[in-house]
Amino acid sequence: MGTRLTVIVDNVAVGDWTGEWGLSILAEHRGKRILVDTGASELFQKNMERLGLSLAEVDYGVLSHAHFDHANGMPCFFRENQTADFYVQEAAEENCYKKPQVFYQYIGMPRHVLRDYAHRIRRVSGKYLLSDGAWLLGHTTPGLAAAGKRERMYRRKGLWWRPDDFAHEQSLVLETDKGLVIINSCSHGGAANIIREVREAFPHQSVYGLVGGFHLFNKTDEEVHRLALELTQAGTAFLCTGHCTKQRAYDILHQELGDRLHQLQVGLVMEF
Repeated sequence: MGTRLTVIVDNVAVGDWTGEWGLSILAEHRGKRILVDTGASELFQKNMERLGLSLAEVDYGVLSHAHFDHANGMPCFFRENQTADFYVQEAAEENCYKKPQVFYQYIGMPRHVLRDYAHRIRRVSGKYLLSDGAWLLGHTTPGLAAAGKRERMYRRKGLWWRPDDFAHEQSLVLETDKGLVIINSCSHGGAANIIREVREAFPHQSVYGLVGGFHLFNKTDEEVHRLALELTQAGTAFLCTGHCTKQRAYDILHQELGDRLHQLQVGLVMEF
């Protein structure tokens, strides 16, 4: 039985599809339905209905990281699906902020969602077996707070503000016939780092693909070219990106990576 990924929400929406600044992907894998993220609104539910997919029949919910554009649909998820648990990293809290200028701006998940749905929330860490051949993996790369500082992203700890080290970010890793496929919605920890983390966690399996945003919309052309080189050196055969990558960076990556790179968009189906 193959693995199918369907893009429910992305920034890019062609035809009469509707998109938004956010991401939601449904993974159908070995008889289970795993929803990664819920986008920035209840749009994911409407798009699932149009795609003929049932939110009520999802077996697991997964939050890639604790930002609003991936978590704002969580209350809708819990309302429309009465059984599935929702998996977050141990470090996930309602404490994510961005400081574009003087003031801190909240960019986290809906307030009180962790409290209101505590009976459905499952906190995990390390390498966690979600279902047959489906794993959750948090970051193991040290020093990621430097990335948070560069992005002007912070987490509030009591009275203190700390640069975000993205300990709340996790990958869904799927064992497929072609090799491991990684879903990491924004890759705040770095796309090349994430591939390396997965290789270290699964030393006897090959990494076939990485699907998700690469958070390049605010990076320089030089930084995008550097990532393209790192991804080339990683040797990953399949890369599908969108959301926070955006078009300028996507075009640069495509020049370097060619047919290995694919564009995320609402309604896209990938099979492995």
